[in-house]
Amino acid sequence: MQMLMGLLMVVQIVSAVAMIGLVLIQHGKGADMGASFGGGASGSLFGATGSANFLSRSTAACATVFFAATLGLAFSAGGVRQPAGDVGSVLDRAAAASAVVPVVPQIPVSEGAAASNVVNTAK
Repeated sequence: MQMLMGLLMVVQIVSAVAMIGLVLIQHGKGADMGASFGGGASGSLFGATGSANFLSRSTAACATVFFAATLGLAFSAGGVRQPAGDVGSVLDRAAAASAVVPVVPQIPVSEGAAASNVVNTAK
């Protein structure tokens, strides 16, 4: 199980770094206007519009691998599991917990101290 989690972690990190690199390589929307007026980007390796399609599809593939690795890590880590006997909602458990009032223990008072604390109002 630890080997699977390690492999998923490596896949997630590699896909994240690849996705960051692909996003940084892509041109913005304004770069196409400069290419149409002789900007030199139209003679690139993938053609005038081929690079945008290739890079956007590669980014989408890296994002899919990243999310799949994230879900795999979440499921293999165990996530949040509800106990078998507990069928109530979180709000029901919070209301039941706040209804319990703690009991303050009574401190026994010695008889000498109790007699000195009594105020004599019979004068």
